[in-house]
Amino acid sequence: MIRKSWLVRVFLGWQLLFLVAGLWAQGLRKPVWAGQFYEADPAKLSRLLDVYLSEAGGRSVGGEVVGLISPHAGYVYSGRVAACGYSLVKDRPVDSVVIIGPSHQYGFEGCSIYLRGGFETPLGVAEVDATLARELSRLSGFGYIPEAHAREHSIEVQVPFIQKVFPGARIVPVVMGYQTESTVQALAGALARALSGKKVLVVASTDLSHFLSRAEANELDQKTIDLLRQLDLKTLTRKMERQENIMCGSGPVLTLLQYARKLGRPRVEVLSYSDSAAVGGPADRVVGYLSAAVCLEKAAGWADLSPAEKKELLSLARQAIEVFLESREMISYQPVQPRLETPAGAFVTLKEHNQLRGCIGFAEPLFPLWQTVAKAAVLAATEDPRFPPLRKAELKDLEIEISVLGPLQPVKDVSEIKVGRHGLVIKQGGRSGLLLPQVASEFGWDRQTFLRELCRKAGLPDGAWKDLKSLSKFEAIVFHD
Repeated sequence: MIRKSWLVRVFLGWQLLFLVAGLWAQGLRKPVWAGQFYEADPAKLSRLLDVYLSEAGGRSVGGEVVGLISPHAGYVYSGRVAACGYSLVKDRPVDSVVIIGPSHQYGFEGCSIYLRGGFETPLGVAEVDATLARELSRLSGFGYIPEAHAREHSIEVQVPFIQKVFPGARIVPVVMGYQTESTVQALAGALARALSGKKVLVVASTDLSHFLSRAEANELDQKTIDLLRQLDLKTLTRKMERQENIMCGSGPVLTLLQYARKLGRPRVEVLSYSDSAAVGGPADRVVGYLSAAVCLEKAAGWADLSPAEKKELLSLARQAIEVFLESREMISYQPVQPRLETPAGAFVTLKEHNQLRGCIGFAEPLFPLWQTVAKAAVLAATEDPRFPPLRKAELKDLEIEISVLGPLQPVKDVSEIKVGRHGLVIKQGGRSGLLLPQVASEFGWDRQTFLRELCRKAGLPDGAWKDLKSLSKFEAIVFHD
């Protein structure tokens, strides 16, 4: 009986092993272009990448690098150009890389996201970040289309560089089909939400002009590079939709730039440009290659909200409340000011005859700023447990104040806290509380009182703030109608 039970356990164990192996195999993409676009021998490939990355040098750029524009030709043609981008980011903390490439082999609408498994190269297997891939799929509405990935080289040729520069990093391969503005906007919006707070690099895979004379190619490519530097997304989008011969991956590049614009103020830093003729290709059929970094000018882009942006947010908050009270539905809205697509935390405070009437918000950048404000306004009007839901008759007397929150920062010493400038958050033992910067000023609190009231707001003992690990500070832009 003991022997039979042992055999059953062994049998079930092997079944489970084969099941897991089968599931992995179903999602494991074998290399298609090894031996053609890049070396098939692992040692030779590793040495070649080392040479390319070493030759690229240690160039640095200011600001946070959120993405790369990288070529995808055979390494003999574009490997040195691609290495300039990967060399730049090799020392940065990156957990996952989203690779967006155009489809060269299969036509389809939207994008295909590789959802699980991995990409095998001579250097091993780059695991797919299945959690991030599923979230990106959910937010964008794009699923997995096997034919899109079967023989696509625009993704595959980036993987060995990623394996070399970010050992252990996972990938999310995304192949873009027909390149349209609607596809770009859907994917960029999903990236902004799915990647928020994560250590993720986005790589847009593209070559520049194709099969022109060298003089024509260099001239046209320089015009494209100028548009990228100027962030002229309108012109680039028009050229993409006209299928002009400027980039085979215009859609992936525009997705990266739109994503970066949602995060703050992007800048395109050109790292290297070359063409196929430079390494012996025919001079009458030239392909251009670009390596560029997409950087953010500053991490927190809210120190200078414009009057137009403030006016739009205040108007939106009021409209959102009016629509909800009338229809019980959230407002459908497209912001006029592009920066309002950037994820940010915000609180909406409602007052009636200078008396508080509701205040709710989101400390973390979970949604684009416009959506954060719209949601917070409706919740402040209808869900603040301290007050009854707002009635339509009260709208005419309603005063709206918006606080756009900067990033949360740990407090190392309470002397850092400036009353009237900093808001505070405490999280401890499953309880949390937040006080906006203006609250301390309105009540005339000193720092100690501010800290005590924060603890009381969270339902914690008055001295709970002394555990500094649970305390964060933030700054906010505060404005009202």
